Amino acid sequence: MKHLVIFAHPNTKNSFNKAILERVLQASKKANVETVVRDLYSMEFNPVISWEELSGTFQGIIASEIKYEQKLISEADLITLVYPLWWMGYPAILKGYLERVLTAGFAYQSNENGTVGLLTGKQMQQFITLGNGVERYQKIGFAKSLDDTLVNGLFNYVGINDIEHSFLGDIHIIDAQARHKMLDEVEAKIFEKLTALLGAKVNV
Repeated sequence: MKHLVIFAHPNTKNSFNKAILERVLQASKKANVETVVRDLYSMEFNPVISWEELSGTFQGIIASEIKYEQKLISEADLITLVYPLWWMGYPAILKGYLERVLTAGFAYQSNENGTVGLLTGKQMQQFITLGNGVERYQKIGFAKSLDDTLVNGLFNYVGINDIEHSFLGDIHIIDAQARHKMLDEVEAKIFEKLTALLGAKVNV
């Protein structure tokens, strides 16, 4: 049983996203699950894919550092993403990570009959922080659009269909009590998901 956590926020010391990460790790520790964290900013991950790299992926040429990230994804039973929503999308470093790591032949396979996702049998949890309120995003349709694109659109394509996500809104204006409540919910959600996965493995 392995848990992969991908964290994408430039303030790696005291941001609310970092507090979310810490609660996710607490839940993993409580569940006694092997956990690997990829802190993309601390890693100084290069999000820019070159034409040489991109064209090489279709010939099965994958850089060693990308093969390592692919190995972590392959081994993970649960993948948790922690990131802020910026300009209706992922932070550039996370978008670039996904572009470089989810290569043809690893994440999906295409032929004359269409495309098949290869990363099946995995679960995903996303924690997405918003500057605006969640209710406002729901009212104007943004929440559904984000679900269709960032959450399910990309990952369904590569075979991950069991996905949950939580929007954590108004993070710049809520008080400490509200933040603490959100963090408690984050920890409880991850712990519940991990214990369910552990139970399923025992019953196999």
